[in-house]
Formats: sequence, C-alpha cells, structure tokens
Amino acid sequence: MTRASVSTAPAERHLRLLSCNILAGASVQRYRQYVTRSLSAVLPGRSKMDNLDRLAEVLAQFDVVGLQEADAGSLRSGFLNQTRYLAETSGLPFWSHQPNRAMARLAHSANGLISRLEPHSVTDYPLPSRIPGRGALLAQFGEGDNALAVMVAHLSLSAQARARQLGFIAELLQDFPHAVLMGDLNAEPGSAEMKQLFTKSTLQPPAQPTPTFPSWKPRRALDHILTSPAITLEKTWALPQAFSDHLPLAAEIRLPAHVGGKASAKRSR
Repeated sequence: MTRASVSTAPAERHLRLLSCNILAGASVQRYRQYVTRSLSAVLPGRSKMDNLDRLAEVLAQFDVVGLQEADAGSLRSGFLNQTRYLAETSGLPFWSHQPNRAMARLAHSANGLISRLEPHSVTDYPLPSRIPGRGALLAQFGEGDNALAVMVAHLSLSAQARARQLGFIAELLQDFPHAVLMGDLNAEPGSAEMKQLFTKSTLQPPAQPTPTFPSWKPRRALDHILTSPAITLEKTWALPQAFSDHLPLAAEIRLPAHVGGKASAKRSR
C-alpha cells in the first residue's frame, strides 16, 4: 500500500511593497530644475511618458504599490490617468486612485494604489488640514482579522497639520492587526509628529532611516513603509532609479499565509 503525498500549505507569505512619489511623471535631478523646468512641469511631454514607462518596468517586480503625486488626468499629463496607465503598462491587474488636489484643468494630484492582489475594499479619506487637499487611501485585502490593511498617504508640509493627520491615521488603523502605512509623509522618523504616531498606533518605527529625498543626493527620510508587529518587515531599501525628486522606497514583508486575500488576473478599479 502506497502513501499518498500530502501537500502542506505554506504557513507564511511574502509580499514586495513599493512607495513612490512620482511628481506627475516629471524628472527633477537638481534643485535648479524646479525653476528651469517649471513650464514643462505643467505641460505634457514625451519625456514624462518615457519616465512613466521606465517606472512601469520596475513596478512589475512588486505586489502592492502606493503612488503619491500621480496626475488624475489634467493638462500636465495630457489628460492621462497616470495610476491607470502605470497599472496597465506594468501588467498589475488592480488599481484605484484618490484625486485630492485639483488646480483647474492644469494639474490634478492623486494618491494611487496598484496591486497584484485583489482588494476587498478601497476607501478614500480626506485628511484634516487648514488647507484642504490632502488625502489617504485605505485598501483592505481580505476580511476581518485576516485583512491586510494598506494605507497610502501624502501628508502636508506643515508640522502642525501632519500631527493632526497622523493622529487621524493612527485612529483609522488601530483596529487592524495587520496594517501598513506607506507614502510621502514629509517627516523624518525622529520628528515629534512621527513619535506621536508610534505612540498612538501599533505601527513600528524603522530600525534605520532610509533617505529618499532629494533623489539626486538623498539626505532626508521622508518616505516610509511602516508595519504593525504582526507583520515581519524583512528589509527596506531605496531604489537607485530616480523617477522624480524622491527615490522609490521598497520593502519586503512576511505575514501569515491566510492574511491578505489572493492574487488574481482580473482587472478592477
């Protein structure tokens, strides 16, 4: 009598995450280019499309991607939804975006989510600020205690506003055992507002800051991928490719196999 082989499901799963402020596709490689390229920043062009195509090649290596300063479809992008374009070009099946700062028809910034996993839900939240226009996008992969909650955010330049926004985010994420916050938080890990976040939430400070700004000579750790204790953050690193004035920030995480839903070939929005 022969014994049938029994396949054992893996106890854990690994995911690769990426957070990237894409500056609406503009490539800024020196401080002076904020001025010398100011006109091209509000106009569409071949260089922006080439830059997005290079970025899409990189995105294909990741499972969940958070974008900040993606254009939702205005003059500066040639009325192209850049989140959708990057999802379709990279071959990742799911995408969603959160338009949050519209300047007539000239520029329309958005947070974006691109994923290999199918979200169970995606919710948009405006962030508190005296000047409106900042937001956070919360995606849930799976349901209940088995959900992986991933929040993509782009915070204000004002420390006072950031403190309020991080307090709001801490409250939103407190009920999720498996939570990730990723984005351009415009604050370094040791700042007062970030310390407040770590006190009010289960999100853990990075073991070591990863400088991402400015992309041509990174000195400041403004971009973050933060996780709750139930998620093992195996490593975090900045990609060497500069697609904007921020370097993309990457991470590998490990979590229980039953958490986070499943990958799918379907496409959603």
